[in-house]
Amino acid sequence: MTEPYYYRTEVEWTGQKRGELRSPMLPDIRIATPPEFNGHAGAWTPEHLFVSAVNSCFMTTFLAVAEMSKLEFTSFKSDAVGKLEKVEGQGYMITEVIICPRLTILHARDTDRAGRILEKAEKNCLVSKSVRSAVKIEPLIEVSAESEAEDVGALA
Repeated sequence: MTEPYYYRTEVEWTGQKRGELRSPMLPDIRIATPPEFNGHAGAWTPEHLFVSAVNSCFMTTFLAVAEMSKLEFTSFKSDAVGKLEKVEGQGYMITEVIICPRLTILHARDTDRAGRILEKAEKNCLVSKSVRSAVKIEPLIEVSAESEAEDVGALA
């Protein structure tokens, strides 16, 4: 087994329902309770940070799996939405995170493989595996228009 890694953060209350999130060598982030819970608009909330942790881990895991698989792609962008609801006997929980990656691949022949790579990234994302929330992906895979033109030219 490898040595464990540790990630340190610090939160400091700055008044009302606001604070700052810090970590060594990283920029500070303003945080607050969300407006839905009598907090403040315009600041990151724990709920946003939770969903962004799942989404950003999915992206970095995808990049690693795609690189190992030698998948040629031209763009990757991912939206994610977390569902916060009151669960009987447990209080408020983010019960589900839906990740909607949009991937543009270079070759149409890689469409199915790209889908499998996205699924593998979701299954191997350490944050997804570490939370109790259901994590689902709803991918959109497109083929680069430039590649399609090249493929048609090669057939002529």
